[in-house]
Amino acid sequence: MGHVGLAKGYNRAMNDSMAQPQEGFGALELPSWKTTLSWVAAVLVALLFLASGLWKITDVQGAAMRMAQAKVPESLSQAAALLFGIAETVGAVLILVPRFRRWGAIVTGLLLVAFMVYIGIYYNALRGEDCSCFPWLKRAVGPGFFIGDGLMLLLAVCAGIWSKRPGSLRSAFLILGAVSVFALVSYGVAEARQTGTKAPDVAMVQEVLPAGAQAEQPPEAKPYSLQHGKILLFFFDPQCMHCLDAAKRMSKLDWGDTRIVAIPVEMPQYAPQFLRDTGMKAVYTKEFEKLAPIFSYTAYPFGVALENGREKAPLTKFEGEEPAATLKQLGFVH
Repeated sequence: MGHVGLAKGYNRAMNDSMAQPQEGFGALELPSWKTTLSWVAAVLVALLFLASGLWKITDVQGAAMRMAQAKVPESLSQAAALLFGIAETVGAVLILVPRFRRWGAIVTGLLLVAFMVYIGIYYNALRGEDCSCFPWLKRAVGPGFFIGDGLMLLLAVCAGIWSKRPGSLRSAFLILGAVSVFALVSYGVAEARQTGTKAPDVAMVQEVLPAGAQAEQPPEAKPYSLQHGKILLFFFDPQCMHCLDAAKRMSKLDWGDTRIVAIPVEMPQYAPQFLRDTGMKAVYTKEFEKLAPIFSYTAYPFGVALENGREKAPLTKFEGEEPAATLKQLGFVH
């Protein structure tokens, strides 16, 4: 009788379990199309955020320059590049791991919302400018930007909404710690490798008004960082025909992200007209006396290739293939 009672009890328990499934593997099963869509969405979001995060972590100075161009305060741009790089990388790793996917979706989703809100606030100032949120993905700020980020946000939602309940908070924090350590070590190594004469943190520069533009007074000089990205300092004399010819030839090069700061050695009042006549897209500064001794200026035309605030090479030849050949070798032009 005992064996019969035990058998009946077992059967009753099995029937109850089948009639009312408890939380377990069966409760987590999803239709195959939902599982597939979750994986596809997670992989796409992870690829975008991993590329963006690792770029910021491994090139903090370049990312900081892009952020400064996007109206992030100069004093905060470097820290912002590092923090966003860590957040994006962690979000990408979490969304790839099924048990952390929901957390990854939340992190990447919040980042996307933050990007859209920020661009919305500065929309008028940034409209038409290249959006540098994600490297190698060239997008101009405009209605299409919000559509693209909206689609990425939808992918993040699809990845997270059908994911398993997240677990092991400790493991997630270990991932955060590992990415943070990697970011700080990478930043430290990059800083240690910086060699060459250090440029001043900023120079006071003025923009060049387009031809025919009327202004009661010239644009005010504004602080301009010399510490991020690739910058060519071009020393010239507005009355020098050799300088004029060199500037015209350089204006036809593909500069990419390299910026030019023109430095008139004499007659600074004629610098805007010189730049308009040559077609050189640059800002100019009147701080010749400050910059010339730092970089051992000799005679015009003279150039200094800066990368992340350090002198990479002086440019003294401006005839024939030069300085284009040297600039290409340095990676300053394409």
